[in-house]
Amino acid sequence: MILTVTLNTALDLTYRVPGLTPHASHRVTEVTERPGGKGINVARVLSALGHEVTVTGFAGGATGRAVRDGLTGLPRLVDALLPVTGATRRTIAVVDEHTGDTTQLNEPGPLITPAEWNAFQEAYEDLLAGGVSAVALCGSLPPGVPVGAYAGLVRAARAAAVPVLLDTSGEPLRRAVAARPDLIKPNADELAELTGSHEPLRATRDARRRGARAVVASLGAEGLLAVTAEGRWRAAPPARVRGNPTGAGDSAVAGLLSGLAERLPWPDRLARAVALSAATVLAPVAGEYDQRAYEELLSRVTVTAEADAA
Repeated sequence: MILTVTLNTALDLTYRVPGLTPHASHRVTEVTERPGGKGINVARVLSALGHEVTVTGFAGGATGRAVRDGLTGLPRLVDALLPVTGATRRTIAVVDEHTGDTTQLNEPGPLITPAEWNAFQEAYEDLLAGGVSAVALCGSLPPGVPVGAYAGLVRAARAAAVPVLLDTSGEPLRRAVAARPDLIKPNADELAELTGSHEPLRATRDARRRGARAVVASLGAEGLLAVTAEGRWRAAPPARVRGNPTGAGDSAVAGLLSGLAERLPWPDRLARAVALSAATVLAPVAGEYDQRAYEELLSRVTVTAEADAA
């Protein structure tokens, strides 16, 4: 079983408009609603790939109930979200049907009390002891959760001998890297913020020196750069894709995490991650992927080994 942690869950709303014009009224042609937050997006993709997955984190208020209702019925997925007093946030993606561009609006999360945070930590350690093959710690921290929260969760996973993937940013990432996660997956901006370097290879190497055992950097349309103890690779899609990028990075995390659980070699993990990410951009709904596009893209992803392995 794979465990995903989403401390700042969300209800993802996608609005489609014929064209997005600042300072104007818009007629929405379609509205879709899905449970969201990075770890929940990862779990949905893992479920579709055939993996048993448990989601945990926080859910509160009417929005939290809508998130949990949306998880009901997903195959191989167990809801272990903890109830909180505050209301779960919403995220709104506005898709311009003319250009294909997406504008994202993210609400703040609920205020988590010390008692709620302590209850989560106990529940998390219980889940780790229940036969978890890997854990993903994903997304932002809601108000009230300590900035060093992910560092503690990484240490707990390592103490339980569970491989841990970390996908966050800013100070929570900086602190958690020192706890030596097995893998981090920053994008180029997050990597530059962590290391101070805008050169991807130099930055990924620096991130490993800071504690990450492996780094897979998302370089947007250029694909992924992986620097690990086993080698260094670049993985790129066959062509640039246009669409809604919401959740594309989460699908890449699911590809990497499923590959880890299946003990795939790094090139296969990276090819899966890139194909899933591109197929998510092509999907009409945020946080889901186009199965046919994924199957077609998987064999066309280029994975290149580079010399001078880190």
